[in-house]
Amino acid sequence: MKVRFHPGDPVIYRKQKISRHPSPRARCVNPAPRGDHYSYLVDKFWIVVAVQSDEEILVRTRRGKELKIQAGDPALRPASWLERLMFRRRFPAFVPDSSPSGD
Repeated sequence: MKVRFHPGDPVIYRKQKISRHPSPRARCVNPAPRGDHYSYLVDKFWIVVAVQSDEEILVRTRRGKELKIQAGDPALRPASWLERLMFRRRFPAFVPDSSPSGD
């Protein structure tokens, strides 16, 4: 499988959640058949930090967490140029890993 992600690429991850009160950004909201809960999808705006292998990438969330995600995950996709423009404030800033200089 060819890696289609590179460090610095903004990506969108569509995460499924379940709660009693869906957030304002919830999509595809479905009520539980016999209950007070809802299942829904939320878009997460992340940035690729590193490509671990052909199958794994390391992403950084808006709050600074780093997560390993399978590159072939169907919920993960690269952000289009329009999404990069429209949601530019939701993507975390990309800071390349800097190695310490040997002064």
